[in-house]
Amino acid sequence: MSDTFLAGWAVWGWLWCGGLVWGGQLDLVQRDRVQVVWDTEHSQMTYAVNLLDGVQEYSRVDLTSGEKTLLFEPGQLARALGKNLAREVDVTELKTLRKVKAVGVDGSFEFHWNDARWNCSEAYEVSKLEEIAATPSELLTRRQRSNSGGTDTSLEIQNHLDVPLSCFWISTDGAPLPYGTIEPGGSKSQHTFSGHVWSLRDGSGTEVLRFSAAEFGNVVRVDARLRDEFELLSKQSRGNRRGRNQSRGQQPENAEAPTGFLRDSDFWVEDAGQEWQLTWDSSDVLKYRGPVLHSPSGRWASAIREAVAPRRQVTLIESSPGDGVQPVVHQFDYVKPGDPIDRPEIALFDVVSRQEIAVPNQLFATPWALSQFEWLDDPERLMFVYNQRGHQVMRVLTVAADTGEASVVIEETSPTFIDYSNKTFLQSIEQGRQLLWMSERSGWNHLYRFDSQNGELINAVTQGDWVVRGVERVDQSRQQVWFSASGMNPAQDPYYLHLCRVDFDGQNLTVLTEGDGNHSWEFSPDQRWLIDRFSRVDLPTVTTVRSAEDGALICELERGDATALLESGWSLPEHWVAKGRDGKTDIYGVIVWPDEIAEDRKYPIVEKIYAGPHDSHVPKSFGLMTQEHEIANMGCVVVRIDGMGTSNRGKQFHDVCWKNLADAGFPDRIAWIEQAAQQHSQLNAKRVGIFGGSAGGQNAMRALLNHHDFYSVAVADCGCHDNRMDKIWWNEAWMGWPVGDAYSRSSNVEDAHRLQGKLLLIVGEMDRNVDPSSTLQVAHALIQADKDFELLVLPGAGHGAAETPYGRRRRAEFLRQHLLESD
Repeated sequence: MSDTFLAGWAVWGWLWCGGLVWGGQLDLVQRDRVQVVWDTEHSQMTYAVNLLDGVQEYSRVDLTSGEKTLLFEPGQLARALGKNLAREVDVTELKTLRKVKAVGVDGSFEFHWNDARWNCSEAYEVSKLEEIAATPSELLTRRQRSNSGGTDTSLEIQNHLDVPLSCFWISTDGAPLPYGTIEPGGSKSQHTFSGHVWSLRDGSGTEVLRFSAAEFGNVVRVDARLRDEFELLSKQSRGNRRGRNQSRGQQPENAEAPTGFLRDSDFWVEDAGQEWQLTWDSSDVLKYRGPVLHSPSGRWASAIREAVAPRRQVTLIESSPGDGVQPVVHQFDYVKPGDPIDRPEIALFDVVSRQEIAVPNQLFATPWALSQFEWLDDPERLMFVYNQRGHQVMRVLTVAADTGEASVVIEETSPTFIDYSNKTFLQSIEQGRQLLWMSERSGWNHLYRFDSQNGELINAVTQGDWVVRGVERVDQSRQQVWFSASGMNPAQDPYYLHLCRVDFDGQNLTVLTEGDGNHSWEFSPDQRWLIDRFSRVDLPTVTTVRSAEDGALICELERGDATALLESGWSLPEHWVAKGRDGKTDIYGVIVWPDEIAEDRKYPIVEKIYAGPHDSHVPKSFGLMTQEHEIANMGCVVVRIDGMGTSNRGKQFHDVCWKNLADAGFPDRIAWIEQAAQQHSQLNAKRVGIFGGSAGGQNAMRALLNHHDFYSVAVADCGCHDNRMDKIWWNEAWMGWPVGDAYSRSSNVEDAHRLQGKLLLIVGEMDRNVDPSSTLQVAHALIQADKDFELLVLPGAGHGAAETPYGRRRRAEFLRQHLLESD
């Protein structure tokens, strides 16, 4: 029996049990997670850093001098607590310390521990200040989905109720994915990321608890108190929602002015206790909705009049419901490319004379959306952003309050697309006389300053062959913008994020972060300092504190240490750069090797693909890359690549995706892999497989349609195999509107007859993100073309069915059988 076959069986065992091969190795990285508590009054901060085995170390930093000292010695604190409690306290019990912070400058500090808040003096005299809840209530949440990204962390869930609790991770698209059951009196340790949302449900499916993981302190003691607190939070959340029949929106600055509001989808005015209805035409197909905004003087108010389009519905059949035998039918609204959409217009009212002012819509006649409404003064005008359907025209418009006449302030056009969902920013400055605006008009995403009165460009705030990634904050008093950017340093990976600041006039550009890696940051409450964290796939996190004024280093806090992880056998991912299809453009990716490499062997290659144009997708920060290691340890090498058509480079790089999702950057990916094999003699570029989910599922199958001379095996999970079948916003953003021939040219269904190679299609029957019929339609087309393939439908599974334990095992088995075993 081959080593590859044995390695495959080892991986299957983990996948079958729903475990993570490297999930248990999280604690083998130390000093990479720093949690800060600021004391700006005394120009100091306290921070906790993780050590091995779940222990944390606490330090105090003088922000004036940069001096760093340990806050306490764990053994002495344990003895002091033991003396107070008249029992021995082991140092390991200090793992559950929370909210540790220095108090004043006399060396004393406070902390939460053992269901109480404590104080400890510099001389290790401890006193209990008050009893507190066992589980921090700030973990509780009503958020409907997990944040993307976040810091590697872990959580412990303790079930102190008398019923079993089913544990679900709430994915980034809101789908609950099962993660086992916790029996009464039992507990569960789970790897996760900060910002990820978890839900606990009883046997009837009722949600008992929902919480969001923090970077530290994720010990969740599920008892009656916490359950009741969550129930109260849920009721408060529901109670805070405005009723559907009435909405008053933003109130006028002039407290004596009449107030416009909505009632039963019509516009009303209230003045001195009396109410008047100004519109009477609302119906099932015409509604008035918010935001209701009042002009500075209070004389005018605005709302949205919207023609309501019919809604397409998707029907799913739950074949095996958990609470019954008979299938259950589920229907929900799901608008697809080309469908009719709601058509908003501006409704403008003089609330003093109680008259509507007509607003001609020639400048915003075909809206995808109207957004970012704001009243400007002198003269009074309503400003908003018009995003034309098809996303090739965006305008900043103003409507004169007294006449209803619309004028163009800023106009953006593109022969391809405007990336409105990721590269739009508008803020009025200088009392509304000027505007900050984000645009790719130069071929790179940058900030510009305009005159809001006449629309003239005052200056480019940022410029160059690099990308503004987002605006952090705007300081109008100092006339400065803080923003994130990438690609500024030609010696670094152009995707690495840095924090920058620049004056409104484009002068004094300052990079506030330093270090060759991908940066994240947090400001002190008074904005004087910032915590700068950076890492790479091959470098654990380095954490510093810097001046937010000029980026000057105050103190290096910690350097992450992965020694124990590497000694355990974990292979360090390799950052790799090669030329793309044009022989000139650098393409960036990552190589993940097996943990044990045979010197005399050439390894097949498996690409994990996701080519969605809304972002770039190759990891840039240090992480375990669990899935990649799982598959590599079967006996192959896993690669991830950002080809042309993905975001966060220049516009030309991004535009490759326009009406061309079938491209998926494959010419760049293939060139990258071939060059990697030339430089790495153990890579076998003649045996290449590929897998992906969602858009990555579409990409994975496309590899066997267009590039089967290079890729021979593919696993496609929950793919949007025909973009006419998927959600409207994502697909019209890149494929355009009206729906034309480009959609069929990128359709896996239309091209199914071109399939060559081994294909496994996976889909969950309850996928609410991508219509599961898309996978069944491509399966039908393959059958019609008499093509051999495998289809796995998972009853009850939602989006990402291949990431269930059974789906992971089947994917691994398919790759092993068709790519590795024959090798």
